[in-house]
Amino acid sequence: MMQFDHIAVAGATLAEATAHVETALGVSLQPGGEHAVFHTHNTLLGLADGLYLEAITINPDAPQPDRARWFDLDRFTGPARLTNWICRCDDMDALLAQLPDLPPQGAGQPVDLQRGDLRWRMAVPAGGVLPYDNCWPALIQWQTTQHPAARLTPSGVSLSRLIVSHPRADDLRSALGPCLNDSRVVFDTGPAALHARFDTPHGTRSL
Repeated sequence: MMQFDHIAVAGATLAEATAHVETALGVSLQPGGEHAVFHTHNTLLGLADGLYLEAITINPDAPQPDRARWFDLDRFTGPARLTNWICRCDDMDALLAQLPDLPPQGAGQPVDLQRGDLRWRMAVPAGGVLPYDNCWPALIQWQTTQHPAARLTPSGVSLSRLIVSHPRADDLRSALGPCLNDSRVVFDTGPAALHARFDTPHGTRSL
């Protein structure tokens, strides 16, 4: 089984991705950190119900990684936007073994990662592109006693709905159905995209 963990907003720069979220939701993000292996960096927003949001981009001051970056960031262009959702699991190897065949590169292979005292595994396809045009959730297994969302200052923002749009929405829903049960996540037929709705101190907002 998997549980909804967090969402990711990408941008050409971290300043652009952060400003996009702050303008849309009317709240401030917190400093995050740098990621080895994929050489990215982020800022963070604590959401209600144990979720969080990260604004993530390529770190221009870090070296070029020896593999494709996660979240398909090597091909990112255009304005900052919501690009990925992430689900956690307790046993990534077991979960990956039970998933159906997922073109083009599957759900990915586990990569061991660390930032400060946080340790986790992330399933990342070799080419960085997740199934269903990046509408498939990235899979994470935390290896720390405290979930990172618990370290973030509450923002007063809660995610009410994540709409996953894809031309093959029915197939995507069927593939995820046996391992994900979350009423906040809905699947619509349409162009590949993610849309999130939030309840904020300023009313309903969206990304």
